Amino acid sequence: MALDAGWAQEWLRAAARAVAENRTHLMELDRAIGDADHGENMDRGFAAVVAKLDAGPPPATPAEVLKAAAMTLMSTVGGAAGPLYGTALLRAATSLGDAAEAQPDAVVAMLSAARDGIVARGKAESGDKTMIDAWTPAVEAAATAASAGAGPGAVLAAAANAAQAGAVATDPLVARKGRASYLGERSAGHRDPGAASTALILAAAAEAAGGPG
Repeated sequence: MALDAGWAQEWLRAAARAVAENRTHLMELDRAIGDADHGENMDRGFAAVVAKLDAGPPPATPAEVLKAAAMTLMSTVGGAAGPLYGTALLRAATSLGDAAEAQPDAVVAMLSAARDGIVARGKAESGDKTMIDAWTPAVEAAATAASAGAGPGAVLAAAANAAQAGAVATDPLVARKGRASYLGERSAGHRDPGAASTALILAAAAEAAGGPG
């Protein structure tokens, strides 16, 4: 499907379903190296996003959808996740501007802007065992796919697959940022919950696009 406002709404609804289904798993990941509330906070935040969308009126552009979601997440999600994901979606919305739909290059720019927003807010970099370890490979894979002539759905699918691989790759890392960093070497052997939720959210974006296209 075209990556228009309808797609953006379905992305967030799919993300809400994925987060709800994985709420306990995300909490368990966070319990090992954080304060165990990531799943609960994300579930509450995305449920609020869906409620906001349901209240209407329907946004006209993808950017309007993402901006509404960003503001909702910032006001409802506790801990670091709300500001980080809110900033990511706000930067993504800004990159899309008033376009009615996103073409492949715009998808890459959107993902890159989201990642850069998280970096600016959280001061993390690749290898720190944070959600950036899922976002950066997602951006790189999206750029590669777009350069090869892939359609917007395929660009999102490439990003989602890379994000999942990036999340798995956080398992052996020693955390250098956030609450997990307090554990030092004991943080190794556990997946970063933010990277895990990033993989879920980007998979939802690809799912909403209907796969390669």
